[in-house]
Amino acid sequence: MAIPDFQKIMLPFLKFLGDRQEHSLGETVDSLADQFDLSDKERRELLPSGQQIFRNRVGWARTHLGKAVLLESTRRGYFKITERGLTVLKGNPPDINIKFLAQFEEFRKFRTHKKEDTDKHKEVQEQQDKTPEEALEFAYQNLRNDLANDLLEQIKNSPPSLFEKIVVELLVKMGYGGSRKDAGKAIGKSGDEGIDGIIKEDRLGLDIIYIQAKRWENTVGRPEIQKFAGALQGQRARKGIFISTSNFSREAHDYASQIDTKIVLIDGEQLTQFMIDYNLGVTPVSNYEIKKMDLDYFIED
Repeated sequence: MAIPDFQKIMLPFLKFLGDRQEHSLGETVDSLADQFDLSDKERRELLPSGQQIFRNRVGWARTHLGKAVLLESTRRGYFKITERGLTVLKGNPPDINIKFLAQFEEFRKFRTHKKEDTDKHKEVQEQQDKTPEEALEFAYQNLRNDLANDLLEQIKNSPPSLFEKIVVELLVKMGYGGSRKDAGKAIGKSGDEGIDGIIKEDRLGLDIIYIQAKRWENTVGRPEIQKFAGALQGQRARKGIFISTSNFSREAHDYASQIDTKIVLIDGEQLTQFMIDYNLGVTPVSNYEIKKMDLDYFIED
């Protein structure tokens, strides 16, 4: 039989987790391949990137079930069914697809979170005259946005110590703080007057940047930025970075742009985009090199 698409995989996937036990992606892939009676050739069939097609589709099924909170991650590479997932199974649905998952608010939020980039992607997909380069670019942006959403969700569900580690390692990768050891010493201190940490602007320590990093769900407003600015002034500091897993209000941005002290605001979306850019918490899967014909090569001297 042909390799099923990821929507056809979701119901068997959830049924496999119905034993309430913790399972890895690897054993889930093997079990589902047996259920679909895939041949050895079908199991080994690869995408151009080198990924196994069936494993990739099982991974997408896992993502969608997770966004609908029908399964949850238990530790790195492992997951189990949730109470909501068990309730769904008790209802004996004939199928689980995107339309079925849309009944859950969390999944609807996931589907609409792509905002303008996804809207543009749809527009280009609907056009008959789109170029291959356009299709590739929008597909890339779509995958990147999905990855950023997954990263932000993982950060919010991780211990505070891991969030602290992410902030430190990201700033070091971006060229701040000198060594990882130096940066770690600074960020861990509980600063006075609302300052969470201090990091060197460069390896020589010619200037100091104060940091406040918060795992918040609610929008960060102007009052919080005013408090942070006041703390900086109390330390005679000129630069600060305020990092939040949520977002900042327009008033917060306006205030930060109007004061003499330089304060950079990094929200959850920007944080995850930086993580992708600097390969923090992500692993490259494949690289595609776009080439064009060199017309000069065919011109004789």
